[in-house]
Amino acid sequence: MTARKARRVVVTGMSAVSPLGNDLASTWASVKAGASGVRSVQSFDATDWPVQIAGEVRDFRVDPFLDESQRSLGEILPRNVQMGVAATAMAAEDAGLQPESIPPERLGISVGAYTTCINLRQAAGWRTLMVDHAPPRYPDDEKRIDLRLPQVSIVEALGDRWRAGGPNYVVSTACAAGTQALGSAVRAIEDGRADVMISGGFDNMVEEVVLLSFSLLGVMSQRNDEPERASRPFDRQRDGFVISEGAAILILEELKHAQQRGARIYAELTGYGASMTTEHITDAATDGGAPAAAISLALQDAGMEPEQIQYVNAHGTSTRGNDKSETMAIRKAFGEHADRLAVSSTKSMTGHLIHAAGALEAVFCVMAIHDNVAPPTINYEHPDPGCDLDYVPNEAREMPIDAALSNSFAFGGNNGAVVFRRLQE
Repeated sequence: MTARKARRVVVTGMSAVSPLGNDLASTWASVKAGASGVRSVQSFDATDWPVQIAGEVRDFRVDPFLDESQRSLGEILPRNVQMGVAATAMAAEDAGLQPESIPPERLGISVGAYTTCINLRQAAGWRTLMVDHAPPRYPDDEKRIDLRLPQVSIVEALGDRWRAGGPNYVVSTACAAGTQALGSAVRAIEDGRADVMISGGFDNMVEEVVLLSFSLLGVMSQRNDEPERASRPFDRQRDGFVISEGAAILILEELKHAQQRGARIYAELTGYGASMTTEHITDAATDGGAPAAAISLALQDAGMEPEQIQYVNAHGTSTRGNDKSETMAIRKAFGEHADRLAVSSTKSMTGHLIHAAGALEAVFCVMAIHDNVAPPTINYEHPDPGCDLDYVPNEAREMPIDAALSNSFAFGGNNGAVVFRRLQE
C-alpha cells in the first residue's frame, strides 16, 4: 500500500440525466429496481432499419437550467451539451456549490463529450449553407444550426455559467471518455491546479448516422421486438450493445476545501489508471492484458490491495468480445479475489451512453457505496462458460460496500478505471 496522498479528492455532488430518469434520484431508483430504459427509437423513424432500439432520454427540457443570459444559447446548443448543462446545474445544487465563492482560477472542468456528431437534418442545413449559400436552417425550420466549434460550445456553456477559469478539458476517447475525464480532473486537484472540478460526461449518439454506422459494424443488438431485453451483458445469448444518450456530472473537490465549507461527502475518488489496447480498432483485448493493466494501475494509484474492493461496475457492453475480454481482465487484475467480487453491468439497464458511460457508471459506484447496494445485471439468463464471475444476476444485492471500481474500455483501445471508497479520516 502506498502513502496517503497530500491532496485527496472527494465527491460532494452528483447528477444523472439518463434513459432511466432525468435526475439522480429517479435514475438510481430504477437501477436498484432492475428497470430497463431501452425502447423503440422515438426521435426519428427507424422502422425499416436493422437496429430500431435505443436508450433515449424522455421528456427532457434544458430551459429550467439556463439563466437569462443563456436563454439564446438554448436554441442552438447541441442536445448532448444541453444535457450536460442540466446535469452540471443539478450536481452543483447537490453539492451546495456556490461558484461565486470559489476563485475562478481554482474551479475547472473536465468532461467526456463527442464533439463532431451531426444528424441528417443538420447535414441538410450545412449543405444549404455551403452549396446554396443560403441561411443555414433545418429543412423544417425548427432550429438554427450551431456554426461554432463544438468544443467551444461545450466550454462556453459550462465554463461561463459556472465562472470556471481553471483547467478545462474535453476528452473524446469514446467509451472511455467519461472515466478518463474523471482521471484528468483528479490529477488537476492532486497537483494543486484546482480545488474543485466539474467532471463527467454527456453524449447523444442516438442519431441516424451513428445508428446506421454501428449497425454496419455488426456490434449492436437487433432484438427489436423486445427492447427491454436487448442489452444482456455476459449472457450467452448476447448479440451486441444498445446505443443510448444522457449525462452525468460529479463535483470533485479537494478534501480540506470540502470540509471547510461543510460539504456532504459521498465518497473519495482515490485511484485512476489508464492503458492502451494495441489491436484492431473494434477488437477487445484478446487476453484482457491491457484492460487489466488499467485496473491494476488504478488500484496502485489508490494505494489499495485487490482484496479491498467489494464491487466492480463492469464496462459490460453485451458484445461477444468485450464481455469475455473484461472477464479475463478482472481475473488477471484481481487474482483469486475475482471470485469474491460482485460484478455488474448497469448497461443492461441504461444501454451504452458512449462518452457519458464512464461518468454515469462512476455515479453508480458512489451510490453503491452510499447505499451498500450492488446494482444488478438484468437479462442474465444463460450463463456463458467464458464469463464466469458473479454478475449480480437480475436483482440488486444489499451488501457491505466500502470500495468500488469502475471500468471503461473503448473502441480504439482506450482503457480507464477509477476507484472510489468510503471516506476514511
